[in-house]
Amino acid sequence: MIEEKTELPGAECPFQAAMDLISGKWTMSIINTLMGGTMRFKQLERAVTGINTRMLVKELKLLESKELVHRQAYATVPPTVEYSLTEKGRALQPVIVAVQQWSVSQM
Repeated sequence: MIEEKTELPGAECPFQAAMDLISGKWTMSIINTLMGGTMRFKQLERAVTGINTRMLVKELKLLESKELVHRQAYATVPPTVEYSLTEKGRALQPVIVAVQQWSVSQM
C-alpha cells in the first residue's frame, strides 16, 4: 500500500527543489567538469563536449545565480574570468559519482 504524503501548504517537496536546482541539459556536465578545479572560460568550453559558447554563458550565469558556481573576473587585458564550484556545488559530488556508477552498471 502506498502512503500518501501530506504536505503543508506552501511547503516544497525536497526532491522537486533539488531537481529544480540541477535541471538543465548541461548543468551536471558543467558541475562534473568543475569538480577538477577552477577553470578559465575557454578551458571549460573545450572540456564540456558539445556545448556552444552562447549556451555555456547562459548556463554559467544560471549556475551562478543558483549559487553552485563562483565567477571570478580579473582586471587584465584581455579580461580573465575563472569559474569554480561553491561549497553548494561541491556537495553534489556524491550525486555525480552515483550517477556515473549507475551509468557504468547499465552498460
